[in-house]
Amino acid sequence: MKPYKFILSGGGTGGHIYPAIAIANELKLRFPDAEFLFVGAKDKMEMQKVPQAGYAIKGLWIAGLQRQINLKNALFPMKLIDSLWKSRQIINDFRPDAVIGTGGFASGPLLQVANTMRIPTLVQEQNSYPGITNKLLSKKASVICVAYENLERFFPKDKMVLTGNPVRQDLINVSSKREEANAFYGLDSNKKTLLVLGGSLGSRRINQLIEKELKNILNQEVQVIWQCGKLYYEEYKKYNDGNVQVVAFIERMDLVYAAADVIISRAGASSVSELCIVGKPVIFIPSPNVAEDHQTKNAKAIVEKDGAILLAESELDAKFSTVFEALFKDEVQQKQLSANIKKLGLPQATQEIVNEIVKLIKK
Repeated sequence: MKPYKFILSGGGTGGHIYPAIAIANELKLRFPDAEFLFVGAKDKMEMQKVPQAGYAIKGLWIAGLQRQINLKNALFPMKLIDSLWKSRQIINDFRPDAVIGTGGFASGPLLQVANTMRIPTLVQEQNSYPGITNKLLSKKASVICVAYENLERFFPKDKMVLTGNPVRQDLINVSSKREEANAFYGLDSNKKTLLVLGGSLGSRRINQLIEKELKNILNQEVQVIWQCGKLYYEEYKKYNDGNVQVVAFIERMDLVYAAADVIISRAGASSVSELCIVGKPVIFIPSPNVAEDHQTKNAKAIVEKDGAILLAESELDAKFSTVFEALFKDEVQQKQLSANIKKLGLPQATQEIVNEIVKLIKK
């Protein structure tokens, strides 16, 4: 029997790329002789990250529509036609058994063409509020794997499977790594640790908040690991001292989560899924600058189950110090938030998604 072939597409941000890589890795475990090809957007981060993970990638000339009227939108029809044509070429040359999309600009034209060519397609939607691309693709997709309940108003109910989002497998049992994490980061095991996460690129607003509140935070007898993002590292590295570690990027997410007692984070889909599995008390500060404000919706889905605290950017100046101090002093609340968010974790997500892909190719 000839080896299976899979095309995967996801990109633009780590939140679309890493799930696609996790799915490819799991497929490779089950079908060691399978062939893989990724398709991304030409100038986006997947063009570096996917080859680093050991997979071939081809780039499409595609970008999203800008919300403001500008010249880039004038090029959109040309880019779309070019991408649809190139997608057809790629599919004809590679002849995949299934095509998997995890979101991002390139997955739109690629899955659209796969659907018209009657190739089985799987859409993996990470957010509690889907983007336009996946809503359009869902009409013809073979199966849609979702991470949140109650998405029937966006997707055909009979095609939806609740799987959760793929996360790194090394996060599944971080509690056993506490000592290793404290040693790795040189932390004082008698002090509580605050972890600040601004997403892969960093968050200006969260960085400004931590800078403003740092003195108050340290007054709680806390040590801080502050991931400020590569764009902002030069500006904030001056705060590095015995109790504060400022880093641009975190390679060992398993250890940093193991070390943390309380986490301040954006609410991108991948981050939320990881935090559910890690099960630590979280203050979500969603980015308001994303499509359909989906980070706020992701965070609210957790807050509604009493699994986290949500502070909008507009509330930070008035509320942050009170909320933060209250949480740090209240061990009972910390334990309740931990227990509730952990109940929402779906650690088998990658395996469940691959089970669905296997069903498609066996048909």
